[in-house]
Amino acid sequence: MNTLHPHIEPYDQGTLDVGDGNSIHWEVCGNPDGKPALVVHGGPGSGCGTLSRRRFDPDRYRIVLFDQRGCGRSTPHAADPSTDLTHNTTGHLVADMELLREHLGIERWLLFGGSWGSTLILAYAERHPHRVSEIVIPAVTTTRRSEIDWLYRGARLFFPEEWHRFRHAVPEAGRDATLPDVLAAYASRMADLDPDVRAEAADEWCRWEDTVLSMETPGDAPKPYSDRPDAARHALVRIAAHYFSNGAWLEEGALIRDAGRLEGIPGVLIHGRFDMGGPLSTAWELARAWPGARLVVVEDAGHLGGDTTSAEIRTALDEFAAR
Repeated sequence: MNTLHPHIEPYDQGTLDVGDGNSIHWEVCGNPDGKPALVVHGGPGSGCGTLSRRRFDPDRYRIVLFDQRGCGRSTPHAADPSTDLTHNTTGHLVADMELLREHLGIERWLLFGGSWGSTLILAYAERHPHRVSEIVIPAVTTTRRSEIDWLYRGARLFFPEEWHRFRHAVPEAGRDATLPDVLAAYASRMADLDPDVRAEAADEWCRWEDTVLSMETPGDAPKPYSDRPDAARHALVRIAAHYFSNGAWLEEGALIRDAGRLEGIPGVLIHGRFDMGGPLSTAWELARAWPGARLVVVEDAGHLGGDTTSAEIRTALDEFAAR
């Protein structure tokens, strides 16, 4: 079975002024009269890609994609060290999503996205549950500090040499620095006016991210982080370090604690058994706390997914298209 639908182009797109000097880029694909669905990209700071359009049946869905503040085609771009990230927080992104819904005249929409995107989906849905029809999440995260600690410190148990390099690339953090201090040091370097300082920090960050996912990717495959264009890579690293050094401005465990607010919203959580970047335990905890959520564990996948993950995504989206 082909898990992706044919390639499509947007029939409408534009920019939306969301305040604080920021504008976000958005696009709409598929059927103008179809079921509204919002794609929430990962990162934070990855920007939206064309592959996500093909997850949806274009005859049955009105597919909305947007670039979160500071990345993709949104402005100002975080790759520019002069771009102020003060007003780039989880709360701001949740508000941007609601502004976009109102701008497009959508009453309720399905939310789709994984990794960081799942955190933002949950934050939005728990704030605006009456605006959400269904949720589909591949690769579940809630960006708890414990999850951040696993990704940027705990995984050193499997990659000690590579983590030593990641940690000591920012010696200014100090010998006894906490992990947030280390991540904040990366954020500071990504705002440095010296392009060589920014480039080195971005390289080291992406090398570590690729290392964590290395058991999922063949040696000759493109590297998910390091092989991005420079501007996209620098924006991703700067925004991610900004968010993760601040715990994404979320109370620890709040998204799972408050998952009861999602009662009445059907959800499908699709998670790889061997997800090194975001272990399965988070998806399992969320499924137990969210009435109406169904957890699908993919036995042959990790964080990046694969054919089985793609098939499960298509099954869930095709099922919800009929509601």
